[in-house]
Amino acid sequence: MSLAAPAKPSRRETHAAKLKDGPDLKTSRFDSVSSLLMALALFIGIFVMMLFLVWLTRTLKFSARPFPPIIEEAAGRGDNAEGFERDFDPPGADEVEELTEPTLEDALEAVTDAASSVAASLDTVNTDATASTAGTGMGDSRPPGPEGEGEDIIPRFERWQLKFSSTDAASYAKQLDYYKIELAAIGGGIQGVDVASNLSGGARQRRISSEDPDAKRLYFSWTDPSNNLSRWDQELLQKAGVPNAAGRMRLQFIPPELENELAHIELEHLQSQGRESITEVAKTVFESAGSGGSYKFQVIEQRYRRK
Repeated sequence: MSLAAPAKPSRRETHAAKLKDGPDLKTSRFDSVSSLLMALALFIGIFVMMLFLVWLTRTLKFSARPFPPIIEEAAGRGDNAEGFERDFDPPGADEVEELTEPTLEDALEAVTDAASSVAASLDTVNTDATASTAGTGMGDSRPPGPEGEGEDIIPRFERWQLKFSSTDAASYAKQLDYYKIELAAIGGGIQGVDVASNLSGGARQRRISSEDPDAKRLYFSWTDPSNNLSRWDQELLQKAGVPNAAGRMRLQFIPPELENELAHIELEHLQSQGRESITEVAKTVFESAGSGGSYKFQVIEQRYRRK
């Protein structure tokens, strides 16, 4: 009796057996390390992108939409006397007839008239009558201010009032720097104007003359020098190295950009109240609002002139 060798399973049978047992899905060590490295690279990329965005927002200055300039030309009488009307201007050179040499007869008649006028004047002086000191002119009906022909409008330096809300000198200085407002000190026996800027950081001080264009900007001063904000102005000026800041008049210089922005804010509020012309405004009170390095003036009160 012979024994036969067992038959070997065919390839098809072997493959079917493997499918029956299920595929081998075990994660290799290479796959684990590759996945870890890819996740780490993605995390680092996102982190670097966030840091770049933070740097970009702190470095770049995004300028706001520029406001078209609002120019006000207020009427003022200058050095002219206050009055109720307007004196006539003297005739110009083109309105005066060309002078001709008078004849001898006209000259004798003019001398006779002059002598008679002098005699009459002397007779008047020698009488007991009371001389009148009132002039015959009507004066100038324009309001006080630099002489000019313009609208009957209250100037901005008289019409506007600025208010700041702050709990300490540091946050107050940040507001001034945000608006690019500079502090100044004048008088006190010191020639020129001492101006301080960059008040919340390394304050800088410079001295300019009263004729410098920088000194011709719109400025405000405190009506109550005993309040906290006025004292903080003094401290900030002293920090900037301004001499005798306590004994001098303290001012706030307003940059032209802020002045124009305030004019637009005032006009928008005026129109929202159903008014049309800025000539109707007697007083506009602005207040600085905001926090976290972003501030904006808003109108909190507006009074109007009586018609």
